Amino acid sequence: MSTESKPRSVAGRLVRALCALVAALVAIIAASAGWVAYATAGKVYDVDDAPDAPVAIVLGAQVRDGKPMRFLAGRLDTAIALMAAGKIKAILVSGDADGNSGNEIEAMTGYLIEHGIDPEVIIGDDHGIDTYDTCARAKETFGVERGLIISQRLHVSRAVALCEDMDLEIDGVTAECIDCNTLAVVRNYARELLARPKAVLDLWSGRDPVIVSPPVDSLSVVTGR
Repeated sequence: MSTESKPRSVAGRLVRALCALVAALVAIIAASAGWVAYATAGKVYDVDDAPDAPVAIVLGAQVRDGKPMRFLAGRLDTAIALMAAGKIKAILVSGDADGNSGNEIEAMTGYLIEHGIDPEVIIGDDHGIDTYDTCARAKETFGVERGLIISQRLHVSRAVALCEDMDLEIDGVTAECIDCNTLAVVRNYARELLARPKAVLDLWSGRDPVIVSPPVDSLSVVTGR
């Protein structure tokens, strides 16, 4: 074998291995996306078509200078619209109170109050570190059995699938992102596609949320359940 053919052979094997890895990743992402689509068929609505429920869960997102950024503001506006339509009795804001961009719970609560929501119907979960934790804690800590969950279209499907797998009766409600730039939308959608395989792994593992808290009755007091 010539000295030139050996490096070429090694390079060829590396290229084939890389192609196989990429193909495997694409297959995993596609399979997890298929699972989400199957699990949430007919369970995602807009505000006008959303069913009534005791509570709407708003998933946290990045804040800036103590204020919700556009993705999060869109979710909160959807919760406000649901409350105005009489479709919900309470709003559970779930996010990271110690996030890298700031206190998501404080920002969400402040925004809702500024837009006319009675603070007594707002319940905060400081430890909704990710979507899986939000669903687990909604059930185990806050006693949610039936509710709506709010996020942008691609994300809300994964949220519904996670909560449903935990035996929560959850429907999704899509939120808009007014004036969001194209780059931000593409970046968030790409992140969401990569998050779906992690969601499958979380469900298979049956892990506890990062923070496990004892049950509280704050939500049932508001909803009368």
